[in-house]
Amino acid sequence: MLKFKILDMNNFLNTVNACKGEVLMRYPEGGKVNIRGQYRIQNILRKQFSENKNCLPIVLECPDSKDYMSLVSYYAGDC
Repeated sequence: MLKFKILDMNNFLNTVNACKGEVLMRYPEGGKVNIRGQYRIQNILRKQFSENKNCLPIVLECPDSKDYMSLVSYYAGDC
């Protein structure tokens, strides 16, 4: 499980969409949804990001270890 505070939505979504497997976003209620390549969901995230003054906390699960490391590397470089 990864807990991120997204500050650059475009680079974040580029990283997510470059993953090979699922990137699951966890809802506070406990549900999960794959956001990789899901542009409708990504547009909702962009809107939330904008409404939250260009910051979006998000919790992700990434089953593929290479994708997991790609997301961690993105986040380390974004901070």
